[in-house]
Amino acid sequence: MMLDLSEYNGTILWLGILLCLILLQWLVASYSKASQPGAIPGLPPRDAGHKHFTFRAWRTHQNTLENAATMIGGAIFAILAGANPQWLEGIMAIMIVSRIAHMVLYYGIATDKNPSPRSYFFMLSWFANVAIIILGISAVVSN
Repeated sequence: MMLDLSEYNGTILWLGILLCLILLQWLVASYSKASQPGAIPGLPPRDAGHKHFTFRAWRTHQNTLENAATMIGGAIFAILAGANPQWLEGIMAIMIVSRIAHMVLYYGIATDKNPSPRSYFFMLSWFANVAIIILGISAVVSN
């Protein structure tokens, strides 16, 4: 059986946007850290804490990397399982837009408050990721 990936063009586009987001966050975090006096490659930023942009940029990138395996893996699993392409694309859009909102809020708001405004978008993205995996499991079970 040959899988027709053209039905998943929207989802594949969202996966590409996620990869671009990871690269953008990497660039911002690396540039911010490298711009600090005495920065040491490979180590976390010296100025730990949310009041420092370099720390927030580094944590934003690290957080996205920490979630990348389940975000990318979940989407690929759902595609290979033959999940409903429209549902998958819609949930992917929610997940990636939530990650972008999380990033923007983390860059802009220096707070130790928990939950912070970024936390809500983190959770929305997390629930969307769970929905994608459930969508894939549902497709496997129903086939």
